[in-house]
Amino acid sequence: MNRIRGWPISLEEGPVGLRPLRLRDAAALRETRVRNADWLRPWEPTHPEMPLRTANITPYAAMVQAIRREARQGVALPWAVTYDGRFVGQLTVGAIVWGSARSAQVGYWIDSAYAGRSITPTAVALAVDHCFFTVGLHRIEANIRPENRASRRVVEKLGFREEGIRRRQLHIDGAWRDHVCYALTVEDVPRGVLARWREARSRRASGGPAGDDPAPGEQAPGAASPWSERP
Repeated sequence: MNRIRGWPISLEEGPVGLRPLRLRDAAALRETRVRNADWLRPWEPTHPEMPLRTANITPYAAMVQAIRREARQGVALPWAVTYDGRFVGQLTVGAIVWGSARSAQVGYWIDSAYAGRSITPTAVALAVDHCFFTVGLHRIEANIRPENRASRRVVEKLGFREEGIRRRQLHIDGAWRDHVCYALTVEDVPRGVLARWREARSRRASGGPAGDDPAPGEQAPGAASPWSERP
């Protein structure tokens, strides 16, 4: 398959939006990631060619071009995450496998200035529903370091199932790190992840805690974006 059904597309839920990553996002990527270098580093896949603090826009432009090429090849869906129309992060569904698997992995990161506003779980819910009910995928994974309780809570809130530890799965912050595998299949969410998330938020609004935890997650290996999944 060379083109993904339902791509390119923009998705919205209230102030939270997903839109296809564009080449002109390179400047916003550079500014946001340099400013958030300390926030992202503990969960960052080790990519010497993409230093967090570089002021040069060239690596970011090259990354955007590469990931857009993967989208044209049918193996990734690279979105910019927006809040009230402003660029605040990135979400990529990558490592897409077709054939009898129809699976993928989700990775994401967000500007620390926007953490705690339920942006990340909302964006993930939008993306997963689109992948299941429009693109035609069957299984989505999120792989997160055991230490990263905040990012684990994001997927747990959305009903992802914990499936065990993947030993030394990805090189993060200078060493090979274990990851907890979380997953959903389309049979798990017949009404969609977003509907489940709306109901959970409504329950919290009537008496429980609201918002997502302002802390990071890690990039799923092969998820096209070389960056961490900070909620």
